[in-house]
Amino acid sequence: MTFDLEKELEELREVQIKTEDIFDGVILNVKRDTVRLPDGRQSFREVIRHVGAVCVIPVTDQEEVIVERQYRYPFDTVVTEIPAGKLDSKEEDRLSAAKRELREETGLTADEWTDLGGFYPALAYSDEYITMFMARGLHQGEQHLDPGEFLDVVKVPLSELVEDVMAGRIPDSKTQTAILKVARILGK
Repeated sequence: MTFDLEKELEELREVQIKTEDIFDGVILNVKRDTVRLPDGRQSFREVIRHVGAVCVIPVTDQEEVIVERQYRYPFDTVVTEIPAGKLDSKEEDRLSAAKRELREETGLTADEWTDLGGFYPALAYSDEYITMFMARGLHQGEQHLDPGEFLDVVKVPLSELVEDVMAGRIPDSKTQTAILKVARILGK
C-alpha cells in the first residue's frame, strides 16, 4: 500500500489555534486544543500527552514467555501482561528503558534484544507511543519493583498465549501485539 503523505496532510491536517492545560499529572497531561478543520470550521480536541513507554516480551529457550499478572484499577480486575513501563523522559533510550523495566519487574536480564517496532495504543486521543522488544537468552536475578507496584510473574508457553489472545482472554493491546509478532517471527 502506498500513500501520498504530503497530499494527505495538505487535505486532512487539523491546525492548532490554541491549547489549554486541563490536568497536569505525574503520568500524563491533558490538553484541550482548539483546532481549525480542513473545511475551515473550528473544533476541539482533548489530548492526553504521555512521555512514552516500552514493553518487553521475554522468551525462554523452551519458548515460554514470562508474563505478569497485575491488578488494573480502571477495570477492577487482574490481567495478563508483558513487562512494561513508561520512559523517564522523552529523550531516554528506549532499549535502556526496556532493560530497566524487565530487570525491575521480573529480575531478568537478557543477552539478545530484538526491536519489534512500536505502536500508538490510543491514537484518537493520546500521543503515547510504545516500543516493543523481544528479549532472549534470559538470566534470573533479583526483582526490584517500584514502590506501590504489586504483580505475580509466571511462565506461559507462547502457543498458549497465542490461543488466549485469539480467544479474547488477553485484553491488553501491547501484550496482544507483542505475542502475535513474536509468534510470527518464531514461526508459531
